Amino acid sequence: MTLKVAFQMDPIENVNINEDTTFRIAEEAQKRGHKLFYFLPEQLTFWENDLVCEGYEFTVKRDLDNHFSLSSAMRLNLAKDIDVLWLRQDPPFDMSYITTTHLLDFLIGETLVVNNPFWVRNYPEKILVLKYQDLIPPTIISRNHTMIKSFRARHGDVIIKPLYGNGGAGIFKIGENDPNLNSLIELFQGISREPIIMQRYLPEVVSGDKRVILVDGKPVGAINRIPSKGEIRSNMHVGGKAVRAELDSRDLEICERVGPLMQEKGQVLVGLDIIGGMLTEINLTSPTGVQELEKFDQINVAEKVWHCLELKHRKQLQVR
Repeated sequence: MTLKVAFQMDPIENVNINEDTTFRIAEEAQKRGHKLFYFLPEQLTFWENDLVCEGYEFTVKRDLDNHFSLSSAMRLNLAKDIDVLWLRQDPPFDMSYITTTHLLDFLIGETLVVNNPFWVRNYPEKILVLKYQDLIPPTIISRNHTMIKSFRARHGDVIIKPLYGNGGAGIFKIGENDPNLNSLIELFQGISREPIIMQRYLPEVVSGDKRVILVDGKPVGAINRIPSKGEIRSNMHVGGKAVRAELDSRDLEICERVGPLMQEKGQVLVGLDIIGGMLTEINLTSPTGVQELEKFDQINVAEKVWHCLELKHRKQLQVR
């Protein structure tokens, strides 16, 4: 069956074809004969009784200088014209992002939306981990200066970061006696009304931040992201280096705990971040790492994703 597949994503011209997970998902869909469409989040429109967008039919190819081609602009009715819609724009997880998830909710039962937008919205990745207190490092989420300072006093070295940030932006390590904590809290609170999240620093991060990929709740493999010298952040776009990694018994324990919930809530592609055996984030919004995993383990993760989605689409048609 040929599926009509739309990607709500960031500008396609900025995609790194050798690293981008969305590109790899689109490439595999194209290989399987599915028809591809693309639109930006700001092109999503609720028009009277329909959810529509101004989008483009597109194709992809592995050519650094010419990696995509677009049709002329067309209006798509996302309930009637599309079988599978990928929610793949990057955070920040702000009100713009949240609004798109509310609008995409109207497609449930008509179009298969991946990942399910209701649970993407209601399970922010730095908050969802709080469900698993025995798997995560000590954590506080607060705007209260006294509570934040007490947490640092209790745990010594800590990591402080924006609650709804992404890509390593705004992450700081604050030492036990670092005098900059008050100034940093004031800086965060001057920028945003949101609480901050603080966690006990995990020194094992120097050996890497493991990204485990789940497909429909099942682990398919992992990569390890090693911070560059002088960095605490392991994100690849800030200099982190991806290396091959094995799933150990602790990783599998975490997957067994988290995976069933992801499967139940329609979170088809999920990234777990694990440092020193501790779960730090559950990435639902736009998880990455598929291309790196495929290169290291010589497995076709994108094929597994599409096999899952094709089965889900057939089941959805049977329900109708």
